[in-house]
Amino acid sequence: MEKKGRVLVVDDDGANRKVVATILGGEGFEVAEAADAFLALDRLDRFHPHAVILDIKMPGMDGLGLLRDWRARGLEVPVIILTGHGDEFTASHCLAAGADAFLDKPPQRAELLLAVQNAVARGKLLEENRTLKEELRYPPLLGSSAAMEKLREDIARVAPARATVLIVGESGTGKELVARRIHELSPRAEKPFIRVNCAAIPEELIESELFGHEKGAFTGAVRRQIGKFVQADGGTIFLDEVGDMSARTQAKVLRVLQDGEVEPVGAGEVRRVDVRVIAATNKDLEKEVAAGRFREDLYFRLSVVVLRTPPLREHPEDIPELVSYFTAQACQEYNRHCKKWSPEALEQLARYPWPGNVRELKNLVERVVIMDLAETITAVDLPSVSGRGQDPELAAVFAAPTLAEFHARAEREYLKRMLERHHWNVAATARAIKTPRSNLYKKIEAYKLRREE
Repeated sequence: MEKKGRVLVVDDDGANRKVVATILGGEGFEVAEAADAFLALDRLDRFHPHAVILDIKMPGMDGLGLLRDWRARGLEVPVIILTGHGDEFTASHCLAAGADAFLDKPPQRAELLLAVQNAVARGKLLEENRTLKEELRYPPLLGSSAAMEKLREDIARVAPARATVLIVGESGTGKELVARRIHELSPRAEKPFIRVNCAAIPEELIESELFGHEKGAFTGAVRRQIGKFVQADGGTIFLDEVGDMSARTQAKVLRVLQDGEVEPVGAGEVRRVDVRVIAATNKDLEKEVAAGRFREDLYFRLSVVVLRTPPLREHPEDIPELVSYFTAQACQEYNRHCKKWSPEALEQLARYPWPGNVRELKNLVERVVIMDLAETITAVDLPSVSGRGQDPELAAVFAAPTLAEFHARAEREYLKRMLERHHWNVAATARAIKTPRSNLYKKIEAYKLRREE
């Protein structure tokens, strides 16, 4: 029987947990149990429930405190409060804290099932929304060039395997997209994909971030934290910029790869995890090994399979497809009319070396859309918006201290550009930008626009 959804039951009363789990399991729900708040945190990270049934009275952190903690951290999973100490005052506090429903113990079967069905339906909708947001944030691997076709073929070959993967390539070439695609095509696709930017986390905190810590393990450790490796248990962990990892952290990561064990900071015991590791770097790790900055044994563990993301200058034939995708995406995000690109503009983009790769191209497209130039972008528009320092006036637009000043500077630059495009023919310019000629004259006077001889 296909499962209707995942429900986490949190209650220190084992008999009550069993009753609720039996009812829900019999109705086709997948159920996990936790006896206290700390176990609930662990189950939440590993089980990813669509809904939670939460008791109030528990040892340590009570249910209401746990609910407030979840909501403060932005956790949206629907929560049903189930308690034997219910009254109107408690119910109002629970609902104010973010509970979706409040039921008395022992719950009536029909009442429990109705509340769970509603909560799970909402939980699935929230999950779908998160997935759609992720898809918008992380575009597909675009491009029909031979280089991109080979990359997709390599991803398809390596995805079903358990082997670690090292993705190498310049910044902005889509290494994280490759990692996510490997995860999506793997048997672990329904499990977590956890990303860690090793370069963005201070060295003194990265061990705690990766492996977790116990309450009181160090100054500032006010509560127990579950590490990224445990959060990724059963799924995939993506170690971005792995070349920036300290020697001490490298040793601990090696232990996970060798033995499948993690040891939280301040804990007296290790925990076994089943995690696939995908790492990425823009550094030459072989040179880092030779220089003594990266462990050779860890490099060999990470580089079982090596994939290379090609720089954009090696497949410029993909630029029109990328531009089309980024333009549609940016126009939707910034509520702008859809733009077209002239063949001359696309040819000019193809000639540029793109040191920032696809990320730089995406940023350029966004600047074009934000500036809201003509419906068709020509080669004339590109030197300034490419950010290569050829247009100090446009640089001044983005340096505006306020939104109102940005709009004023942007409008001035837009009108100047359109007047130049139409050889300062005010009537033709007014028709092109769909504004009355009298209004354009007023703008020319207000912005003190003058044709340069």
